[in-house]
Amino acid sequence: MYQAIVFLPIIASAIAGLFGRVIGARASELVTTGALFVSAALSIYVFYDVCWLGHSVIVQVAPWIHSGDFAADWTIRVDSLTAVMLVVVTGVSSLVHLYSIGYMEEDDGRPRFFSYLSLFTFAMLMLVTANNFLQMFFGWEGVGLASYLLIGFWYKKPEANAAAMKAFIVNRIGDFGFALGIFGVWYIFRTLDFDAVFAAASAMVGKTFLFGSWHVDILTTLCLLLFIGAMGKSAQLGLHTWLPDAMEGPTPVSALIHAATMVTAGVFLVCRCSPMYELAPAAREFVTFIGATTAFFAASVGLFQNDIKRVIAYSTCSQLGYMFVAAGVSAYGGAMFHLFTHAFFKALLFLSAGSVITAMHHEQDMRKMGGLAKAIPFTWAMMLIGNLALTGVGIPVLHIGLAGFYSKDSVIDAAYESTTGMGHYAFFMTLVAAAMTSFYSWRQFLMTFHGRYRGQDSTQLSHSDEHTHDEPGHDDHHAPALSEVHDSPLTMLIPLGVLAAGAVLAGIVFDSSFIGPDSRGFWHGALGAIAGRGLEPQVEDFPKWVEVAPFVLTLIGFGIAYYYYIMRPELPAKMAAKKGLLYTFLYNKWYFDELYDVLFVRPALRLGRFLWKFGDGFLIDGFGPDGISARVLDVTRGAVRLQSGYVYHYAFAMLIGVLALATWFIVAGGAP
Repeated sequence: MYQAIVFLPIIASAIAGLFGRVIGARASELVTTGALFVSAALSIYVFYDVCWLGHSVIVQVAPWIHSGDFAADWTIRVDSLTAVMLVVVTGVSSLVHLYSIGYMEEDDGRPRFFSYLSLFTFAMLMLVTANNFLQMFFGWEGVGLASYLLIGFWYKKPEANAAAMKAFIVNRIGDFGFALGIFGVWYIFRTLDFDAVFAAASAMVGKTFLFGSWHVDILTTLCLLLFIGAMGKSAQLGLHTWLPDAMEGPTPVSALIHAATMVTAGVFLVCRCSPMYELAPAAREFVTFIGATTAFFAASVGLFQNDIKRVIAYSTCSQLGYMFVAAGVSAYGGAMFHLFTHAFFKALLFLSAGSVITAMHHEQDMRKMGGLAKAIPFTWAMMLIGNLALTGVGIPVLHIGLAGFYSKDSVIDAAYESTTGMGHYAFFMTLVAAAMTSFYSWRQFLMTFHGRYRGQDSTQLSHSDEHTHDEPGHDDHHAPALSEVHDSPLTMLIPLGVLAAGAVLAGIVFDSSFIGPDSRGFWHGALGAIAGRGLEPQVEDFPKWVEVAPFVLTLIGFGIAYYYYIMRPELPAKMAAKKGLLYTFLYNKWYFDELYDVLFVRPALRLGRFLWKFGDGFLIDGFGPDGISARVLDVTRGAVRLQSGYVYHYAFAMLIGVLALATWFIVAGGAP
């Protein structure tokens, strides 16, 4: 059963990828989608069997690498942490496959697309079922490859190719840190097996190694290197720049990347390695700082984005920051709880955005939308539920709300509980981020579905407009008339309904299991051997203002969005036209791309040009093919010309030789 969950997607991927042209696009869709639904059904059973009945298992698939004292087998590890990820990955992926049948209906490359989707899912399943660091690295690189293929799926589109390359390169930086961490784990512990490493970690507390002239703490260094890998995959501040550009891929790809696969890998890594992080408080403080700062940064950038998918992309970046805050303050159950609920409402938001884009003839600029609620009422309702879940709407006193109300508030509460200064910093930043999340989420919703329809009004575009990410295969990139806007087919709407149910119920159903009094029995030690620390609240009674603050800030964010985009819709355009410093700074994403262009891209290009012109052209070619080698070739060619094959040429040469010898003897003989 466990093998079937993992390997059905790769078998389906191979069938669609290798035989797609033979069996056709429809058969490729059915094979891959059917395989994912089987995996999802089995994962639900495993979730129940492992998390509630406690039947964790380790299944050895095959021997893998054995060299000297190094051994790494291909093993499937299924504990509570894995079971949660199996449900998230296969559940969201199966719905994305079904949704893609309708969304990609007009695309000629459907077999290739569905093959890539299933490959992506397989790589993520390999990652979350790994029992050692090397096997995890295999899945880690697999999701990187699949994301590159899917982001650049429309390879004839230059923007898609550039975005795929950007994602690939930025992730290589993080992966380099992850690889160094794995090397360090092997060097210190002489094994890469999770259980063996975690059991031996306590013996390394306080021990250091010499790096240059510094004595560096071993566990802190290893945890920081592993976290660099997590920063790349989960798009944390500094290595986040690839995530918004990943929107160049088809919308179902965005949903899969942001909700269930690639970006959740970093959070899973930190939670899997929680026994190590619990012994390295300095590393946990760094995780908390990066998570809190990322939550604030990404939320601030999302305030003024106009591409409907980019707003949701920055929301993902921000929510991942929340997850790392929870892990940084030892609330690993809270981190996984928010990852779990986030999968439902983020996939719902992306797929709802895809439904809007389809209805708008693949227009993505929200300034060309408005008033769509009556034209696409089902999509309106689905995005409404997604926004309510994302912004954490609920009633604090009664403790009743949608999914985000439980999971996001639990992260904020965990930060408040922390007794460290970094925890208090995270508490403040996550509260501010909650207010900004509410504003940009309801701004997006109101601009898209309410107010007047602006599809035929090009004057709405501001001076700083970025190009609309029109999807290939559609000649008409202009927004349609409102009468032409219709809801999507059932293959796209059914997944929205299922995800909406999860966005409503996931929090209230699983709250006590993930972080409440039943959490110890739910996790069965899967989050580390540190006596379950961080699974339950440490403060019995929170101050009322801490419980109410997120809800109040959410209302404030909604109120500001409603005022600007319903009551006074002319104000945003005027603000954009003024080119204010704050607006420009946030709209241009804190100028990270421009900064990296100056610090890294341009110097790299200059270095490459220097090595090309001077190193390769002048030195290598100048002294090689165009230098010494060329002169040898010239001499050789001259010598070859002497061998003409004519007798009189050889007779003449012999005559010249005899004359030369006679002259030499005469001169030498006449000398005194």
